[in-house]
Amino acid sequence: MGVFKSYDIRGIFGKEWDAATVYRIGLRLPALLSARRIGVGRDVRLSSREIFDNLARGITEAGADVEDIGLCDTPAVYFATAFYGLDGSVMITASHNPPEYNGMKVSRREAVPVGFDTGLADLEKSLSQPDPPHAPRGPGAIKSLDIRKDYLSHLLRFRSDLAGLRVVIDCSNGMAGFFLRDVLAPTGGDFRYIFDEPDGRFPNHAPNPLEEKNLQALKEEVVQQRAALGICFDGDADRVMFVDEVGRFVSPDFIIGMLGQYYFREYPERLAGGSRVVTYDVRSSRAVVEFLRDLGAEPRICKVGHSYAKKLLRETQGILGGELAGHYYFRENYFCDSGMIAAQIVLEVLARAARPFSKLLEEIRKYFFSGEINFTVRNGRAILEKVSKDYSAGVLTDLDGIRIDFPDWWFNLRVSNTEPLLRLVVEATTEDALKVKTAELTEKIKRYSAG
Repeated sequence: MGVFKSYDIRGIFGKEWDAATVYRIGLRLPALLSARRIGVGRDVRLSSREIFDNLARGITEAGADVEDIGLCDTPAVYFATAFYGLDGSVMITASHNPPEYNGMKVSRREAVPVGFDTGLADLEKSLSQPDPPHAPRGPGAIKSLDIRKDYLSHLLRFRSDLAGLRVVIDCSNGMAGFFLRDVLAPTGGDFRYIFDEPDGRFPNHAPNPLEEKNLQALKEEVVQQRAALGICFDGDADRVMFVDEVGRFVSPDFIIGMLGQYYFREYPERLAGGSRVVTYDVRSSRAVVEFLRDLGAEPRICKVGHSYAKKLLRETQGILGGELAGHYYFRENYFCDSGMIAAQIVLEVLARAARPFSKLLEEIRKYFFSGEINFTVRNGRAILEKVSKDYSAGVLTDLDGIRIDFPDWWFNLRVSNTEPLLRLVVEATTEDALKVKTAELTEKIKRYSAG
């Protein structure tokens, strides 16, 4: 698959792909997207400007116009695509990857994502063919598109009174720092920012908040400041993670429950115009699903990955969705993910509850959860088949890898879409059962991996 992944284009720039490849991608994008106007935004990585210049050159030589959004977060590009009626868009980012990486997230009209199965495979294949001729009508133009006012107005629809709430926010030196102060300033909360200066070198920690080691500074600051919670965004601000008032990491699937509480308890009138569906990925806790049902939601299971999540939410006209990776999707956000909208909603639910974050989470948390455990393997598919046979007495869901449910425990085992990894999640009704089942599955995976 190379740099063409399941959901985007991504790799070490200058090694796994280069400026010439970017230009050739640009030449092909107008035809792939049937586009005359393509929005392009970029993060602050050191290679992003070079990628923009070459991408824009290719797009314009193919006869389409580039709407230059400039420096921004990924959700801003999704917003601009839908709000301004663009024919497609590209966000230049490598999200949570180290600074030597860069990439592109491609969308069609209405911010519908282009994945490997819906266009990226064709784009990759076309690179082995001669370049298409330049547009006979002449080149397109590069035009500046200032979205700041409209984008902030959109985000401020979710503002609330947060007076008295002290919050520590880690922007990971990524793109959240580009807009966040303006978003939160009207709420009256007490916000303490760390690493909020965008810096494509990511000098303080890697921009991946799913790895707990990258949350250490946030945890310490939350405790020191006696804050109500801590928030950490990834590099392009489409994902967000939380720690509670004592600095404990909050499993991102529990946040789906809090988002559901916002709509089904606080603002049920905003359910109008669509369904009561809330999507969750196959790795999510059974406790979250039960909590959502109790709220009156219609939980719907989904494959892992933003392109699948957006597609299902749009098809069902669901109100929201979430993933264990910290992506949260909203019908009120063009069925797209936004770390900043998710953060605002969590803050409002917490402010209204007037109880510690950890106590709110206790309303959702019932079971013992392993989190995602990764195994480096070469024969992932074969291992899945063997493990599936070993647990054939359970209820199988093969939507994404295998999820096998038993009355008092379940597990999900799937092959990574982006790396040579098997990813395991286990949940059980008791801590002892979790340890036993996790150890049992770990032993099987290692044994089957060895042949």
